[in-house]
Amino acid sequence: METNKDFSAFAGCNLIVTGDLQAVLTRTKDYLDSEGQDQILIFKNATGRQVDYNMQGTLEDVLSRVLPELPQKGPGRPRLGVVCKEISLLPRHWEWLKDQPHGASGTLRRLVDAARKKDGNGNLTRQLLEAAGNFMWAMAGNFEGFEEASRALYAKKWDRLDELISPWPDDVKKHLLWMVQRVRDNEPSGI
Repeated sequence: METNKDFSAFAGCNLIVTGDLQAVLTRTKDYLDSEGQDQILIFKNATGRQVDYNMQGTLEDVLSRVLPELPQKGPGRPRLGVVCKEISLLPRHWEWLKDQPHGASGTLRRLVDAARKKDGNGNLTRQLLEAAGNFMWAMAGNFEGFEEASRALYAKKWDRLDELISPWPDDVKKHLLWMVQRVRDNEPSGI
């Protein structure tokens, strides 16, 4: 996903704004303050999942609650962008790793790199389809042809998907097609 289109806000089935978090919250707050009556749904585009924010108070109040504070530099504090995930291995796996010529950490790093290369673009495709599927469930779960459209999405039957979502509200349809455009550009239609 493009970094400047991280979030999207919908009022009912109408797209209010797509952009970074601050732009989306600013426009959403403006919509609510102008006594917009439709239910507001905010989505994180990378996952397609709905995000709930407390929109009470001024825009500054909302942004201060939502935007993370920058961590203070100091001993023991990780820098921004450092991602750590715990890996659990059985004792016999550790013994095997220690016996490898590159040691445990070097061998483990090589195994992880090889797995990433093997997965290739499939992981990104899966993530994009999952995000589009999550968005569909939240916005279009009651629309005509939803279940069949969902199957067409995961089967990558783009012509069938286009046909099934054609009667849906324009903003929902356009946003869904935008979410799957990268997959459509890189993969042929399913058979």
